[in-house]
Amino acid sequence: MVVFADDEQQKRLDFLRKREEEELAQVLSGKYGVEYVDLSLVAVNVDALRVISEAEAKEAEAAAFGRVNKKLSVAVRAPESPKVKALVAKLHELGYDVTLFMCSQESLRRAYQRYADLSYATETKAGVFELSNEELEQLLAKVTSLADVGKLIQEAVELKRAYRITRVLEVILAGGLAMGASDIHFEPEEAAMRLRYRLDGVLVDVLSIDHETYRLTLSRLKLLSGLKLNIVGEAQDGRFSIKIKGDEIELRTSILPGNYAETVVLRILNPKAIGVTLEQLGLEEKLRLKLEKEIQKPNGMILTTGPTGSGKTTTLYAFLRKVNSSGTKIITIEDPIEYHLQGLVQTQVDKKTYTFANGLRSALRQDPDIIMVGEIRDGEVAETAINAALTGHLVFSTLHTNDAAGSFPRLIDLGVDEKVLSSAIIAALAQRLVRKLCEKCKVAGPPTPEEQKIIDKYMTSVVDRALVPADTKKVWAAKPDGCEECHGRGYRGRIAIFEAVFMDSAIETILRSKPSEREVYQAARPQGIPSMQEDGIIKVLRGITSMEELRRVVDLDTQ
Repeated sequence: MVVFADDEQQKRLDFLRKREEEELAQVLSGKYGVEYVDLSLVAVNVDALRVISEAEAKEAEAAAFGRVNKKLSVAVRAPESPKVKALVAKLHELGYDVTLFMCSQESLRRAYQRYADLSYATETKAGVFELSNEELEQLLAKVTSLADVGKLIQEAVELKRAYRITRVLEVILAGGLAMGASDIHFEPEEAAMRLRYRLDGVLVDVLSIDHETYRLTLSRLKLLSGLKLNIVGEAQDGRFSIKIKGDEIELRTSILPGNYAETVVLRILNPKAIGVTLEQLGLEEKLRLKLEKEIQKPNGMILTTGPTGSGKTTTLYAFLRKVNSSGTKIITIEDPIEYHLQGLVQTQVDKKTYTFANGLRSALRQDPDIIMVGEIRDGEVAETAINAALTGHLVFSTLHTNDAAGSFPRLIDLGVDEKVLSSAIIAALAQRLVRKLCEKCKVAGPPTPEEQKIIDKYMTSVVDRALVPADTKKVWAAKPDGCEECHGRGYRGRIAIFEAVFMDSAIETILRSKPSEREVYQAARPQGIPSMQEDGIIKVLRGITSMEELRRVVDLDTQ
């Protein structure tokens, strides 16, 4: 005789029923041409939920689950029903752009459970993650280290209420801002999702979060960023804002498919981070004064070079702020627009219709005085930018080369006639970012024999001897466990190290023979501008950064 375990059998039957219900909803989504959504896999936005009253929602068998500005995502059982159509018409009258999604009865049941949470959640501006001054101050008061951030996130994860996902995301974002993170990384692994902040250019672990919590958090991020919920095998890009103390901080969302789940990187575009002046960049005074003079010229091209994340955009914006005036028209072509500056015409490229090349050609028809091209990527853009510099426009742009001297061979490789480079190029600037030692806890001591060898090599080669610090027998380093001021890291903030090549008769002469990078470098040495390595060593001797940090960023060859 076979005996069934009633409880287990019932669970099995319930599971099969729910699966069949979801499969039917997917089939019907194809029939009606409406995208399918499973609300058990989506973090329902309470701001969206409160747009439709609970009674209205149940009457129409519908539930609003996503809201970005006036765009509303609504899950329904029957998209063609008169009650749904009446509801959509009412929402249109209220100014909402409604997108319908097909769902199951089980999905609606889950959504309706969230109405109980409305009393626990405060309303925020649609599409903007709002942190109150009071809430922010409370969070900041609790955060003195990464361990504090991890503890707060873990407490949010363990909340029992459904609105915990909003709280988790709130603490993750507030923690990133409190620590001064430039990026927040969500990296799913086999056992859990690893959360990391990029602090002063270096990734550091915060904590691991279970996959279920991450799945709901990911859905919330997608809704905030205006991305498709049902796409998991393709890359997606979006953005949203955090409103904090009356200021809006934009976040750029990048999602990639991964082995275990989608991986997410949030780039924090804090306006305060871009508000760096030429004086604050870290330029040696002679170089700064020279650049300030050159950017006032009516035409020509100034290039900044370096890898991704080396601060090129910050430098370009510092140039633009310096030359911006009521009598000057400035047009930028960017990919994407990361920061908004008053008084500029900023445009964003589109891979299909508005590329760097045709954007630059269009900009030239707008009678600009100054043009900023986000990046020279190919020969067409290079040639157009060079022609703009030759025809009465001042052009700022970036190029991916290892150093300043490499800019000239790179442009020649892209097809630019070497004969016109001398007339078009004003200067090429190369840079890297190094972490600054915490002023409160940095320590000084004698260099190791290897470090002294490096110091002697590069300080001997500095052309302008006035730049060499008097004491070359003392270096500064980060305190291993840091202090409260630097959150235990030993470093606080970043500064750039630079090198530059200016157009002069020597460079002009050598360009006629399609020179190598080394030949350009040697021809530029009499200009007296330190190399990045020399500039870095000078900053080490002045106690601005450490030898360890400098080694991380540039090659300090002692051969």
